[in-house]
Amino acid sequence: MLIINYKNSATVFCGGFVVGETMEINKDYIWNYLKNSDLPIILYGMGDGADKVLSAFKKYGITASGVMASDDFVRGQSFHEFTVKKLSDFENEYSDFIIALCFATQLPDVMQNIFEIAKKHKVIVPSVPAFGDILFDEEFAEKNKGSITNARNLLADDLSVKVFDNILEFYKTGELSLLDGITTDKDEAFSLLSLGENETYVDLGAYNGDTVDEFLHYTNGKYKFITALEPNAKNYSKLQAHCSEMKNLELWQLGAYSHNTTLCFNNKAGRNSAIVNESNTKTPVAAVDTILCGRAATYVKADVEGADFETILGMKNTLKMFKPKLNFSAYHRFEDICRLPLLISGINPEYKIYLRHHPYIPAWDTNCLLYTSDA
Repeated sequence: MLIINYKNSATVFCGGFVVGETMEINKDYIWNYLKNSDLPIILYGMGDGADKVLSAFKKYGITASGVMASDDFVRGQSFHEFTVKKLSDFENEYSDFIIALCFATQLPDVMQNIFEIAKKHKVIVPSVPAFGDILFDEEFAEKNKGSITNARNLLADDLSVKVFDNILEFYKTGELSLLDGITTDKDEAFSLLSLGENETYVDLGAYNGDTVDEFLHYTNGKYKFITALEPNAKNYSKLQAHCSEMKNLELWQLGAYSHNTTLCFNNKAGRNSAIVNESNTKTPVAAVDTILCGRAATYVKADVEGADFETILGMKNTLKMFKPKLNFSAYHRFEDICRLPLLISGINPEYKIYLRHHPYIPAWDTNCLLYTSDA
């Protein structure tokens, strides 16, 4: 078995809210569960996430029966030839149905609403990758079972193992209850990293400066030097303005990658600027080792939207020579939760590897935290 942590009780708690008091706990792969269900399947949400879920439904022969949105967003619009309706509309139309959640959120009030809906109806979360098109199914699990076992064996504490197990089971089943018991706040994560007031910080995917602020919060506003990268032009301008009064800092309009080159990025607003196969936006990317050019780093944070593996390849020398504390996103691609720890351990086996998951639906904001005894 891949995962050993099932929750079999009739009442399951998630984020302080009762979820699915009378709901059956799914243990099958979500795609099999939905395909074999006799109940109507209602998509909750529109946009990129729902597009990906419908594409997966087509692959696995699953039929959707409708699309719903929160009451404030229902204005008679259509999505994939469905008229978007309110939850109450489907409650009047069907005696019972399954809700497939198709969007991501970390907003407490939105998550609370999802949990409230899950008290009355079966809510399941089809896991589709934030980047790429590899789905978590039986074929994926079989192909990666060796990596899954090896990565799990690298983890440094019991909570990391529980996070690993529950996240993979969540990918498999889509059960919201699996996020219960593994969700911790960032204070706990940063207590592991134990940042000091003399850090040399490298921020990969600095967005508008919010993660620079986060770093400063945990170092009492003190540091030795900051190097921050952001590939998106609009975000980079915001980053420049945000950091204009700061000293001992360098900013680069670059993406992080395995080597220095120019790649195509999408033009999405926000922090989701990512490498794509075709785009009108050509953006330079660079290896961290090249940017630092032999300078030390003591802490590296990376949220590089799917290029996490390549970014690590581009900082091999830094990991070997300077052993910085690391905070890497491990959720952009399903394989990252396994391949990132294995890659870093292969480069420098001195690293202790932790996994932490912060409040988010689906299982985004799952991060790999690493440090050595020298840190």
